Amino acid sequence: MTKRHQNIPASYLTLLKDNKVLLLRRFNTGYEDGNYSMVAGHINQVETFTQCIIREAEEEAGILLKPEYLQVVHVMHRNSGTAENNERVDVFFIAEKWEGEIINKEPYKCDDLSWFDLDKIPDNTIPYIKQALKGIKSKIYYSEHGW
Repeated sequence: MTKRHQNIPASYLTLLKDNKVLLLRRFNTGYEDGNYSMVAGHINQVETFTQCIIREAEEEAGILLKPEYLQVVHVMHRNSGTAENNERVDVFFIAEKWEGEIINKEPYKCDDLSWFDLDKIPDNTIPYIKQALKGIKSKIYYSEHGW
């Protein structure tokens, strides 16, 4: 019997304000440290993509999101290039509304949390994040990376 592959699901938050996107610079994590990403996280068991990004937004940026503030804008099937569990399914949500003030709640994993113009994303942004942002901006709802 052929073993089915397993994908690792994750949710990403594209917070937008005045054509700017909120990005965080990874720090001390062992993965892509020094490079920009988004508020994001892996989905826990019995958790939906929506529940995950609401949880991560509070844990990482101190803001409260409601499901009605969120819209799926991009889905990516990604090969992370690692030896095991390399297949990922990433769902990117957009929110232009939230509750609370944005703060860096994980300074031990993030050393910058800043707004960047969508047309001037930092060079040191993780490549698949750049691809997703380009897709979101161009209204491309699905992409593949790393194959």
